[in-house]
Amino acid sequence: MAVSSALGGVVKRREDPRLVTGAGQYTDDVQPVGCLHAVFVRSPHAHARITAVDTSAARAMPGVLGIFTGADLTFESETARPRLCSEEVKFVGDAVAVAVAATRGEAFDAAAAVIVDYEALPVLVDSTTALQPGATLVHPDNGDNLAFEFELGEEGALDGADAVIRSRFVNQRLAAVPIEANAVLAEPDGEGGIRMWASTQVPFGVRTQVADALGLPEAKVHVVTGDVGGAFGAKLLPYPEQSVVALLAKKLDRPVRWFEYRTENMVAMTHGRGHVQDVALGATADGKLVGLEADVIGDAGAYSGLAPVLMMYTALLSTSVYDIPRIRYRARSVFTNTAVVSAYRGAGRPEAIAMIERAMDMLAAELRMDPAELRRRNLIRGEFPYNTVTGITYDTGDYARALDLALDAAGYDELRREQKGRRQRGDRLQLGVGLCVYVEMTAVGQTSEVAVARVEADGSVVVAVGTTSSGQGHETAYAQLAARLLDVPMSAVSVMPADTEAVGSGAGTSGSRSLQLGGSALRSACLVLIDQAKAEAARQLEANPDDVVRFEGGRFGVTGVPGTALSWAELASRATLSADSDFEQGGQTFPFGCHVAVAEVDVETGEARLLRHIAVDDCGTILNPMLVQGQIHGGAAQGIAQALYEEFVYDADGNPLTTSLVDYAIPTIGEIPAIETVHMETPTPLNPLGAKGVGESGTIGATPAVQNAVIDAVSYLGVRHIDMPLHPMRVWGAIQLAAGKDRD
Repeated sequence: MAVSSALGGVVKRREDPRLVTGAGQYTDDVQPVGCLHAVFVRSPHAHARITAVDTSAARAMPGVLGIFTGADLTFESETARPRLCSEEVKFVGDAVAVAVAATRGEAFDAAAAVIVDYEALPVLVDSTTALQPGATLVHPDNGDNLAFEFELGEEGALDGADAVIRSRFVNQRLAAVPIEANAVLAEPDGEGGIRMWASTQVPFGVRTQVADALGLPEAKVHVVTGDVGGAFGAKLLPYPEQSVVALLAKKLDRPVRWFEYRTENMVAMTHGRGHVQDVALGATADGKLVGLEADVIGDAGAYSGLAPVLMMYTALLSTSVYDIPRIRYRARSVFTNTAVVSAYRGAGRPEAIAMIERAMDMLAAELRMDPAELRRRNLIRGEFPYNTVTGITYDTGDYARALDLALDAAGYDELRREQKGRRQRGDRLQLGVGLCVYVEMTAVGQTSEVAVARVEADGSVVVAVGTTSSGQGHETAYAQLAARLLDVPMSAVSVMPADTEAVGSGAGTSGSRSLQLGGSALRSACLVLIDQAKAEAARQLEANPDDVVRFEGGRFGVTGVPGTALSWAELASRATLSADSDFEQGGQTFPFGCHVAVAEVDVETGEARLLRHIAVDDCGTILNPMLVQGQIHGGAAQGIAQALYEEFVYDADGNPLTTSLVDYAIPTIGEIPAIETVHMETPTPLNPLGAKGVGESGTIGATPAVQNAVIDAVSYLGVRHIDMPLHPMRVWGAIQLAAGKDRD
């Protein structure tokens, strides 16, 4: 049974009335009677030896049930990152102890009263110096700071090039800043197990890590994830605090809860990006690409999260939509005394597209060629699937059409004419146009998912999938899909929240995988329900199963005799109609598109303002255009934020300087223009829905488009490159530097 793009059409998110009226059920809303509160004691030093911990004063404070250090808590398994540091701290925010009290205020006061003596150690912050001789070692037992190394291609990638550009690009460190910070509640279940609520993308991952830590079978750890107020990849890995809170609940035989406050979240939650890319791109005189060379250093932070794996994604996607015949790529991930770097919306793919798209603009300037024309000459064309020089296979694509649609929607030629006019007049406000043609990789690393579906005796349908929603609209999408397949009203379909007891397993939500994998698994489960319904209808009607068909309205009866057809309720009241399904997709899918950004720059102050943003995105078959548009809008906003505003900064001693929303500049709706979206649909053959992911496409396309637009606005002054974020002082400084070179 195929599902077409007409599957459901525009349906408003059914979650929204609950969420916007304050009726959502977030982790911090679950407050069992007698619940205790945990607050962690965190290191104020980036690197130090712990010489003593005095908890006596804190233990004596009102309401305190206990102060626990690493020596007080025994875990059944070890992890590379200590759950509580006993000997050394490696970054500002490392947990040293935890206070447990009757109220959060009392726990906070007790944590502040814990006295820790530290012996300061040398600090490493700059990833580019991490592998130099004599560099401070974050983990001395390792012998160096190398977390991971990866090489691709061969020497001579630029041989035969008539023009070569070389530059260093910084893809800065970012904080995820979800509205809901990390949160967890654990309570004994009365039968030797633990019941948990966690704000996470991976409830099954949390279950596994907690079970290992406590020495319990996984079946004895039940994890529920209700509403999640944003995650963006930063809730993809289980956190040490989750195991600590679970052990405290078991040890004290009481429910225990922990909720990050904002500054704690900024320093302790994983960060994203953090690449320094030395890049060379070469072409012939007529603009045909010859080869790409890249040497990339990635900051892993103090412990190894997902940063090493993400660097592989960057390398594999580095040639993007372009027919680049040769590549030489070296990637190294290094430890520093900073917060752990892990997934952040796009997770390795934005870093690749930002690198190649910035290089393409610089090469166009070198060749004195229009940036759109240089891209057009080098786009991959012809038959798909397409094997890239980096060793991955693109499933489907039509990159030239995406470029054409975007340029047409933007009015590209008119924008260039306006730009020329402003330059000739010497206007203070100069116009810049930035392009990004991209391809990205979804269902990354995880190509299978699980779903269950059952029909209740009243004919209503209950479904559950092994993914976790953190704002994507799963409740709407899955209900819409099941309603169409089973021919029942959407109101009759209930979508269970992520729960490790609702489905046998699940890989959670990451890499824009949910609809293509979870949706395909749900489709399979629904088709099994239909087969079960036909079999039960045949039994009740005493008919040959081959003669049973489904009539309109979800009724099953004998061919040509619709008056005898039975409803889902009539069938389910006499038989069990329940199905589960494992779906395995035949590889990653590759959404693509083109973004055009139009920016205005005040050349006297360096202030850049985004005027328009046009997004053409192809995610295969579209289930619900409204959900797709929402994902693109949110993703583009985060991409724009990286280009213009956001950066997590440490000083030379490893002290974080951007620990609140006063210092860390996230944009508001006033800084983001209306996103002009154009949809394309190029279905993938890798799953029966034809769907690809869309959750991260907006971010991947927006960042380089906006960066290119701002630089384009001032390129006539001799500015060649400006690193993100493009705040006024940085843009103004680049203008002054270019002017100084002209005077010299």
